[in-house]
Amino acid sequence: MPNRVILPPILEVVQESGISREAITILIATGLHRPSSEQERLQMLGPDIVSDYQIVDHRATGSMAFLGHTRRATPVFVNPLFVKADLKITTGLIEPHFMAGYSGGRKAICPGICGLETIKVQHGPRFLESPRSTEGILSGNPFHREALEIARMVGVDFSLNVSVDQRGRPNGVFAGELDKAHQAGVRFVEKQVKVPWVEPVDIVVTSGGGYPLDLTFYQTIKGMSTALPVIKKGGAIIIASECAEGIGGAEFTQLIEQTENPDEFLQRICQPGYFVKDQWQVEKLCHVLKKARVFLYSEGIPRCRVRKLMVEPTTSVEEAVEQALEQSCQEAKIAAIPEGPYVLPVPQSQG
Repeated sequence: MPNRVILPPILEVVQESGISREAITILIATGLHRPSSEQERLQMLGPDIVSDYQIVDHRATGSMAFLGHTRRATPVFVNPLFVKADLKITTGLIEPHFMAGYSGGRKAICPGICGLETIKVQHGPRFLESPRSTEGILSGNPFHREALEIARMVGVDFSLNVSVDQRGRPNGVFAGELDKAHQAGVRFVEKQVKVPWVEPVDIVVTSGGGYPLDLTFYQTIKGMSTALPVIKKGGAIIIASECAEGIGGAEFTQLIEQTENPDEFLQRICQPGYFVKDQWQVEKLCHVLKKARVFLYSEGIPRCRVRKLMVEPTTSVEEAVEQALEQSCQEAKIAAIPEGPYVLPVPQSQG
């Protein structure tokens, strides 16, 4: 997200309108992720903004403002700093998202600045088990629909979203009313990321998407999910991801290392009252594993630990391709998705 590029003009306009610098709070929409480090703030915002403005990390387990329930009974708890603000501005990056269809827009609010009690419902199987809660789909996507309703309950005065090119440089800016600006951005991004394919293949070679998406195995699952429309049932997905920070957070690591059977896990999360933080990421992985084997090439996770993640370790992409070919038919078809989760494969008839 190129905040260093888009925030300075926003802050300049806000201050020119009469709002003092001291009255401005930059709220980092962490969702359920860990707080940002000082180095991450400098990289994300730049030294001038870090030194001159009040910056606060959202903490989903902290004190929240309760705004009622959605039409589907999700309790809406939101960061009180945002709720009480006189002027509410959100920013976002629009790209394919393996639950919400596309990132950006309403995601700055939900899960970005929502409380745990809201996130765990909206990230539960009631919304995520829908086949439309996936990449590239907004219409009929219950995950997207719920996030948008929550964002409207909170109220956003102005939203600015960007798209980026392959080098991470902004190539589109979409501003105005939250949903209209997001929809305009999605239409633009679709033209960049949609790649038509003719028929499912036996083997997909892909990636975690590079830094920062390949920092953890948790994020790497997004790249696996992107390959699902292209892979045949029983095929093999080979994914390269550095995972320099390892598997992921403590809760996710414990949960996935204790999970041995995808079917059993998917049944367990549907039981009334069941909730474990980060279960949604394991849920998405289980859907991948129900369709294909997964080989992981990573220098950040020891082979002995990779085996505990329900995927198969490999010392190289080439080795994994050879193994997959041995277990496939002689005339196996292979697809390569170098950009991983940043690509949206669609049937040629829809391309």
